[in-house]
Amino acid sequence: RHFRSSDRPSSYARDVAAVANTQVDWKETPEAHIFKANLPGLSKDEVKVQIEEGRVLQISGERRKEDATQGEKWHRVERVHGSFLRSFRLPENVKVEE
Repeated sequence: RHFRSSDRPSSYARDVAAVANTQVDWKETPEAHIFKANLPGLSKDEVKVQIEEGRVLQISGERRKEDATQGEKWHRVERVHGSFLRSFRLPENVKVEE
């Protein structure tokens, strides 16, 4: 099948897909709330975790597009790139300072 440029996802659609594809598990134990996020290809320094508005946990970052260098040619690019942000409203019993 041949694709027209209008068939390709827009940068907005890619950004939405990047957010939607950032999978997160959230578990509460007697001692803590545990979040596990699938962030392949990102280092710890490329992910930002912060508390906003008192009880909203935000996990954000950016998956950058890998550029081909001279002599290289991409045949397929399926991994989503773009910014992502996931927010979770924590329960009132959470001690955010801990």
